[in-house]
Amino acid sequence: MVLSACGGGGGTQQPAESASGGAAQPAFNAGLNEVYNPSTKKGGTLKAAHSADWDSLDPGDTYYGYSFNFGRLYWRTLTMYKPGPGPEGNTVIPDLAEGLGEASDGGKTWTYKLKSGLKFEDGTEITAKDVAYAVARSWDKKTFPHGPSYLNELLDWPKDFKGVYDDPDADYSSAVEATDDSTVVFHLKEPFASMDYVVQMPMTAPVPKDKDTGAKYKEKVVSSGPYKFETNEIGKGFTLVRNDQWDPATDPNRPALPDRIEVQVNVNADDLDNQLIAGDIQLDIVGTGLQAAALGKVLPDPALKARTDNPTIPRLWYVSVIPDTPPLDNVECRKAVMWAADRVANQTAYGGELAGGEIATNALPPPIVGQEKFDLYATPGNKGDVNKAKQALTACGQPNGFSTTMTYRSDRPREKALAEAMEQALAKVGIKLTLKGFPGSSYFSDYAGNVNYVKKNGIGLAAHGWGSDWPDGYGFLQAIVDSRTIRDAGNYNLSVKNDEVDKLIDQASAELDDAARAKLWVDVDKKVMEDASILPVVWAKSLLMRGKGLTNIAYNEGQSMYDYILLGVE
Repeated sequence: MVLSACGGGGGTQQPAESASGGAAQPAFNAGLNEVYNPSTKKGGTLKAAHSADWDSLDPGDTYYGYSFNFGRLYWRTLTMYKPGPGPEGNTVIPDLAEGLGEASDGGKTWTYKLKSGLKFEDGTEITAKDVAYAVARSWDKKTFPHGPSYLNELLDWPKDFKGVYDDPDADYSSAVEATDDSTVVFHLKEPFASMDYVVQMPMTAPVPKDKDTGAKYKEKVVSSGPYKFETNEIGKGFTLVRNDQWDPATDPNRPALPDRIEVQVNVNADDLDNQLIAGDIQLDIVGTGLQAAALGKVLPDPALKARTDNPTIPRLWYVSVIPDTPPLDNVECRKAVMWAADRVANQTAYGGELAGGEIATNALPPPIVGQEKFDLYATPGNKGDVNKAKQALTACGQPNGFSTTMTYRSDRPREKALAEAMEQALAKVGIKLTLKGFPGSSYFSDYAGNVNYVKKNGIGLAAHGWGSDWPDGYGFLQAIVDSRTIRDAGNYNLSVKNDEVDKLIDQASAELDDAARAKLWVDVDKKVMEDASILPVVWAKSLLMRGKGLTNIAYNEGQSMYDYILLGVE
């Protein structure tokens, strides 16, 4: 049995030290399914670094996975991912709330009750009003441009709502309200079943209204978690120290082991990797894995490779097969692309199995709750099937093949390599690709995600990728397969325009039964693959390195990186 977070009440159960009392023995993937180097020892300083600057330390204005993970050291939200390794890390459990949300009105109203004994770092009580205010302030995308907009879109905001800064006396109770000191109620425009996932995001981290400084709040965030800011120099780094007003009796999920956490930002990525390898720092906060230069050093060295973990993350790299562009408006022509693709060559383009990922056969990645693997276009050795591709071409009236254009992001070498692999594989069945690269910064606004550009320039295939905002079907699929998200420009759904898919999305979004909802998202996945409008390439992997001297290291599937709230130092 794997060593993981315990069930039931939501606390974390750490496995005992080895009987010999010796240090944990490094091994490849040792932190994926159990806690590596477990310890309950408190004290010491954890040294961490980030290769860029933080988007924002303000819980209402941040949208990077590393920030959602690390931020839980100084904020708490209504729910959270279950700490620890294994598939249970994908599930949500209560944090500030006593339990998960109670749905009523068919899933349009969600109620959360707060625990008692919750305090901010200055000793004042955390109440439902502080949570409701935090949600309302995060609505303001002029002040907070970075944060997610799910609650902006889901909640029933007043039509004339201008935000808490432009209208400090605004009544936003039609969207979110505190009906008493311990009760937060969300009012949605439509039934929505995944609310417990949404409220684990930092928009529900409480903010005291009298301490809110708007855009400057990131300079002095008021802590609700086990650590508070001792110093904070924007652009340089910050230091966290213990918050003596945090009560562990209200929080069985955060062991809060280090005494201090020192963070540097804007450290060169290759230098950061070298410091991590050497032990000068213990944590790469970004959590997306080693850079190419370090991979060449680590993978051939058995001792260094033994310090790494290679998880599959909830991200798909894929090719959109665009049905607006003839002859790809015929499903059989799209299927010809599916049959002709050389999956092994495509995987190689992304760096192979360790650095790139697992060959993907459908859209939903394995970490998504309820995911099922299936393969409607299986070919011998995953190398493509020329005969089946030619049969499909004949069925769509193009027996000799056709010509089309494939786009990719020119500043992404892996996407260029993928386009070249597709060009070679499809040429074997008479499908001729013209490859065009465009800058990533404007790829979706001006080129592959721009409807007029695609039509005028005959774009048939487009390389890109997508990662989930939370690990269920809605959190992964909705943004890339719902045709109703498509606008003139800035699209991430480039190719799925199917009424049957849209109907299944609505059905799945409103289904309150967890098992039934997960099955419906698999049905969405199958319908998309039948439509042949997405060619999966790889379910992405990252190569993470465990820092020297760290304890309690575990990869958490909900965070898609190491679980930062568990970490300690020897």
